[in-house]
Amino acid sequence: MVAQTKPAFKDGEWLKFRIHYGLVNAGYASLELKEVPKNGKNAYHVNGNGWTTGVAKVFFKVEDNYQSYFDKETKLPIHFIRRVDEGGYIISRDKYFDFQKKEVNVKDHKRKTNEIYKIPSEVHDMVSSFYFLRNKDFSNFKNGDEIAVNLFFDGETNLFKLKLLDREIINTKFGNVQCLKFRPYVQAGRVFKENESLTVWISDDDNKIPIRIKASLVVGALKADLDEYRGLSNPFNIIFSK
Repeated sequence: MVAQTKPAFKDGEWLKFRIHYGLVNAGYASLELKEVPKNGKNAYHVNGNGWTTGVAKVFFKVEDNYQSYFDKETKLPIHFIRRVDEGGYIISRDKYFDFQKKEVNVKDHKRKTNEIYKIPSEVHDMVSSFYFLRNKDFSNFKNGDEIAVNLFFDGETNLFKLKLLDREIINTKFGNVQCLKFRPYVQAGRVFKENESLTVWISDDDNKIPIRIKASLVVGALKADLDEYRGLSNPFNIIFSK
């Protein structure tokens, strides 16, 4: 599969999502993209934040930060930062990718460890994989078709797959939006389960931004909807504006 002719994103893109747990407004998440130099390369820096609000914050406070520096041309990661505080559960890690050596250096600041892992010639972190996939051309995709990338997470490389379920028009606060409906999967591993109940709706235009995400949990369900945006690289294909 080749990249689409128009870049799906550019410097200054900002997306904000409203997260619901059942009927409760549980929090927000945001993604901000900037073009920066990194290790002598032209790179993108993504700063992703997630936080609880209102009643959800009282019962379970979440303050998560995910950052990725990835090569502007290849979209391969250079440096991945993970800072998680979920109800007192803390994760603080940096991952430094070296594709010449086919290694990733993982520094765990909480455990005070520094470990080297072997990686394939092409592999992504959680954030860079999202931007890499956005730049692919899905115009000839049929229901049931899949695309896959290698994903490095928590010391393991797994094959992350997206399966196209359908093309749907969904109603949003901005109006009706034509979407590609995907089901994410990963190969068997201890991080994810093959039958994980997650569905993602991506705008069926040149931006390919997430419009809606639904996850069925052990208890209840989680839903995230695009709430605000700015700095898109291409026109947002809204069929009927409210």
